[in-house]
Amino acid sequence: MSQSVANVKARVAAISVLASATMAAAKFTVGIAIGSLALISEALHSSVDLVATLITWVVVRMSDRPADDAHHYGHGKIESLSALGVIAMLYVLAGGIVVEAYSRLREGAPPPVLSALPFVVLLADIVVNLWRARALHKTAVATKSQALAADALHFASDVLGSFAVIVGLALSGLGFPWGDAGAAIGVAVMISLLGVRLGRSTIQTLLDRAPDGVSDKASEAISGVAGVVGIERLRVRMVGPTYFIDAIVQVPRTYPIDRIEDIKRKAQAAVSGALDDADLTFTAVPVARDNESVRERIMVIARNSGLAIHHVTVHDLGEKLTVSIDLEVDGNMPLIEAHDIAHQLEHHIVDEFGTDVEVDTHIEPLEPELPHGADSSAARVEEIRAALAGFASDGVINDIHSVRVRDTDAGEVVNFHCHAAAAMSVIAVHEHVDEIERKLRRAFPSVKRVISHAEPPNAD
Repeated sequence: MSQSVANVKARVAAISVLASATMAAAKFTVGIAIGSLALISEALHSSVDLVATLITWVVVRMSDRPADDAHHYGHGKIESLSALGVIAMLYVLAGGIVVEAYSRLREGAPPPVLSALPFVVLLADIVVNLWRARALHKTAVATKSQALAADALHFASDVLGSFAVIVGLALSGLGFPWGDAGAAIGVAVMISLLGVRLGRSTIQTLLDRAPDGVSDKASEAISGVAGVVGIERLRVRMVGPTYFIDAIVQVPRTYPIDRIEDIKRKAQAAVSGALDDADLTFTAVPVARDNESVRERIMVIARNSGLAIHHVTVHDLGEKLTVSIDLEVDGNMPLIEAHDIAHQLEHHIVDEFGTDVEVDTHIEPLEPELPHGADSSAARVEEIRAALAGFASDGVINDIHSVRVRDTDAGEVVNFHCHAAAAMSVIAVHEHVDEIERKLRRAFPSVKRVISHAEPPNAD
């Protein structure tokens, strides 16, 4: 949680402490002076609120501490525990009020001595409590603080309780001696009802009940990320103001690791955008998609075996498939070991597609990593460029440009770009460029590798 949010919570709680202390003292003093049980009960209620607010002030500071080695989900649950403690105090108070009110009704205690003072105090109390209940509720919603929400409910109950005391005092003044005790019982009932409401939400949080609607919002946010196939499981729990979301998400098994990591980052951003304060645990499960091609499935098999393959060719002969693969292995590996690797790969492919598949594997040495080199001289680059232009004299491949030549311990590496007709097929372009590369290596034996890039004449 940000420092600014923590400061807001602490400041609102501090103001609430001052307001509780002032109004509780005023009501208690006047209640004793006129002998009103209802007003004394409301003062005691405000006193409990004062204790609760002091607890809240401490708790909101503790709950904002970051996660540590002993509290992996932070300290937010302490707000729920403090709310339960306050609820318990309220019920003890409500019970005491009911017992005392019943005793006064049974014994026929004299009504309170009325004057304008208690009504002025109660009206002032209503105004103050309406203001702070609204301020606390607004802050509790903004910060998702159960402790502040509990405080807001207490002050809302004070407003209702003050109205009840006014009614009770008015009834006593009109000649109904039971009015004051009846108002006190009304205050106790209101305290109990509000405690039930707060207790329900607090207990649900402690029992890790998923907040209403949060699972749907999180699922919608994750499902909207490109590359997500489906969601196997999604669990939500709330600790303080933070939603902790645990999701097992299906992703295409053909995707590389870096692309899956990108999906994770986008899913976290999407969930945070939908729920504000959210912590997503994203577990990716690779799955096969219905539209996977045979070549993609073979590439997955090789990748899962840690093998490098290329030139995968697949033919459907109706009654069977034929697959041809170039398998790269360490050039210094004995043939018997390389053959075992190829045989195992072929076995995995047969397991995937069934016995009606024919697999041929061409074993070749793995292309070694070329050492770092240095750019050749301008004269050497021009010599290679002129030779390439001459080899492309048939006009099919033209405009040899961007020629680069680099010297390495393994030999020269040549890169060049060229133009070919936009309507030519890739196969035709590849054949013509391959022929140019072969001619260059024959003419310059020191050239170890040639890398070409063919493009249409108007390409950017």
